[in-house]
Amino acid sequence: QLSCLLRMVTLHGIPQDWDTYPQDLLLFLSPSDYAGNCSQFFINVGKANEDVLSREALQRQQLLLEALECLGIPGTQINQTNAEILGWLVCELDGDYIRSSGGTLLKDLSQCGSFLPEQEEAIRDVLSSGNTIFGPPSAWSAFTLSELSGLIPVLGPSILQQIPK
Repeated sequence: QLSCLLRMVTLHGIPQDWDTYPQDLLLFLSPSDYAGNCSQFFINVGKANEDVLSREALQRQQLLLEALECLGIPGTQINQTNAEILGWLVCELDGDYIRSSGGTLLKDLSQCGSFLPEQEEAIRDVLSSGNTIFGPPSAWSAFTLSELSGLIPVLGPSILQQIPK
């Protein structure tokens, strides 16, 4: 329905008032078609309902690639500002990005509904390293677990055994 609506909206050219349309419509649009700057486009995409696109949808990966290009991210390290712009697109980052970014992405990743196996492994690597704002698992508290609540299912026994009772 949204892709059909996009065709109707763009039938006579690209509108300049995208902010008046449902944000979910942006999932089917290229940032080059957006009247504002590309950072604003991806901030709005990050607010759209990610469930509109299935996890396997090519548009999700395309949006991520375009966002990384827009933000001028040269390697695989994402800073907090860029993570905020990416919104739910951080859930699409592969293990290399998660590892390179260290603990920067953990709070954002805890909002993701599910992970691929390589993402889970990368999250475990980052958390078990102890080089995050949370410190090593042996120093975690109930507050830490509350902050990481969305990541608890991926912790694994090696990390869980280190957490103080």
